[in-house]
Amino acid sequence: MKTYSAKPSEVEKKWVLVDAEGVVLGRLAAEIAKRLRGKHKPLFTPHIDCGDNVIVINADKVRLTGNKRSQSIFYWHTGYPGGIKGRSQGEILAGKHPERVVEKAVERMLPKTKLGRQVFKNLRVYPGAEHPHTAQQPEVLDVAAMNEKNKRG
Repeated sequence: MKTYSAKPSEVEKKWVLVDAEGVVLGRLAAEIAKRLRGKHKPLFTPHIDCGDNVIVINADKVRLTGNKRSQSIFYWHTGYPGGIKGRSQGEILAGKHPERVVEKAVERMLPKTKLGRQVFKNLRVYPGAEHPHTAQQPEVLDVAAMNEKNKRG
């Protein structure tokens, strides 16, 4: 018996719409990463981009449990000596680009390879309820209804 390996031409990519309002960030990011990677499909092949295109709306209304809003800090370095900077998740959500919290959470759950960077390009995150992808007719994925813990907080 041989193992089936999907070819890129055989992969059927769908468009999925996810509403992040009130959903716990980590649980949302895990489900999105699974969809982007294609692990929910029976023809999953580890070295092929067989995931779906995911649209996330209401990213500014995502829920953070515990004290993560103030204590979970994203760090970066400017490249200069002593140039480490950080900003809490609450500050980012209240700032100019609140969708970056969801983007970073998903990005960190994907592989750190060429395939991971390619798969990450299939994610579109918007802070409000409006998105420009209605022509693709995305099917709605209700992450909050999958498990009662997805909406707690």
